[in-house]
Amino acid sequence: MRRLHLVELEDLDWWPVVIRDLATDYLGFMESRFQLHRPIVPLLANALRRANTNRIIDLCSGSGGPLEALVGELRRRGIEVMVTLTDRFPNVRSMMNVSSRSAGAITFECDPIDAREVPDRLNGFRTLFNSFHHFKPEDATAVLTSAVRNRQPIGIFEIPLRALWAVAALLLTPLYVWMATPFIRPFSWQRLFWTYLVPLVPLMCLWDGVVSTLRAYESDELYALTEQFRVEYSWEYGRVALGRTPGSLTYLIGIPSPRIAGA
Repeated sequence: MRRLHLVELEDLDWWPVVIRDLATDYLGFMESRFQLHRPIVPLLANALRRANTNRIIDLCSGSGGPLEALVGELRRRGIEVMVTLTDRFPNVRSMMNVSSRSAGAITFECDPIDAREVPDRLNGFRTLFNSFHHFKPEDATAVLTSAVRNRQPIGIFEIPLRALWAVAALLLTPLYVWMATPFIRPFSWQRLFWTYLVPLVPLMCLWDGVVSTLRAYESDELYALTEQFRVEYSWEYGRVALGRTPGSLTYLIGIPSPRIAGA
């Protein structure tokens, strides 16, 4: 399928914050419930060791995504990782909840952070989980440029897969949202109202889910974006199976190459 960069409601400045936050809560719940982070663990652990860092700067974090589970998995592998959550539209309430449960391992930025222009003060392994498809090729290149300019390692991990079967599967998204909502914590009357009485949350998740699939990059398309950065960085890319869940995860990892003396 040809990549189509349609509009996601989540990307619109005027889209109601409460609906955006409730939708990202659902996505975070589903990632945690089905342990979609599992294939990322060995990839990220190896990349952190290669980059010689234990600090993660997570971009486009939404509600926190898989980071809470990843911290535990990485620590079981001997990596005492510290994480900072950031987003252009930060879901501060959810980030605060994730941070409070992490015993100091996860902090967050309240101010908007653009992945294309990350402040110099935020140093660490930059990660993007299921968010890189939000960027057009020129903006995606800007995300990579920002990392390379500051010589920060970067890892991109994407579950959306550009395939007709994936689009078809997403047509059941409203049903999944309705079924999952009673189990999402913390409890919220707003969540019930905007899910069942005025179903903007399931409709947003349906639309954005389908559009995310149509926007998704293939692994070789991700690698093609790195063409101008292959001297400064070493790149690893590919796809790994999700395990018990149908589909696969696409990834791109970039580590700064050692500087040559006198260069």
